[in-house]
Amino acid sequence: MKAMVLAAGLGTRLRPLTNDRPKALVEVGGRTMLEIVLERLRAFGVREAIVNVHHYADMVIEYLRAHENFEMRIEVSREDPVLDTGGGLKKAAWFFLEDGGDQPFLVHNVDVLSTIDLAALAGAHEERGAVATLAVQDRATSRYLLFDGEGQLCGRRAGRAGTPETVRDCRDAEALAFSGIQVLSPRLLTRMREEGAFSIISTYLRLAGEGESVTAFRADAYQWRDLGKPESVAAAARELSGRVAEGRKK
Repeated sequence: MKAMVLAAGLGTRLRPLTNDRPKALVEVGGRTMLEIVLERLRAFGVREAIVNVHHYADMVIEYLRAHENFEMRIEVSREDPVLDTGGGLKKAAWFFLEDGGDQPFLVHNVDVLSTIDLAALAGAHEERGAVATLAVQDRATSRYLLFDGEGQLCGRRAGRAGTPETVRDCRDAEALAFSGIQVLSPRLLTRMREEGAFSIISTYLRLAGEGESVTAFRADAYQWRDLGKPESVAAAARELSGRVAEGRKK
């Protein structure tokens, strides 16, 4: 399975940590966010990945070169201007469509640390034949996705009190938080009509409204952390240090 690591963001919420480096190279417990994600993908079995870059792009390229691409085939997709999650994926579509491009692939935000079972996520995607399978959790967030009783995407809502925006029948909808980890089918890439910079969520909502299957993978049982703020990075570093210390005791 191939993968894309979304790493082109400016990292404004992470300042001052991103004043002199890209978000992807901010360290968490002595390892960069990019290393953590790539090693996790490699452990799952990914051997080919594409990383989108913008802010301090050359630093990321040099970092990958210095680490021999972590023993993977890694391509780099430069963005200028930054294209958001949907635009970035659309620009990198060639990578997943080469050689026939008929296999599902993973997309993983670089600033997400989790224990979500990638094999179970990929298995759920294959079983349901969806165009996209999103790892989601029942937790507080500023932007919720709405899923019906069958786990099919049907809308979104800002916060707990926002007005729901639905794209199809959404009775008894459950509001869940997207984790930034997803498995996609290559047919999604051929149906992306949006242009320029756009969120991949906009594409998912449009396709769901057109009858495509965009499904939820419940990841409530797994640990998850957004590394978008300095305090989150510090908390994650403490957690990782604690696990290492616990492992040494055993």
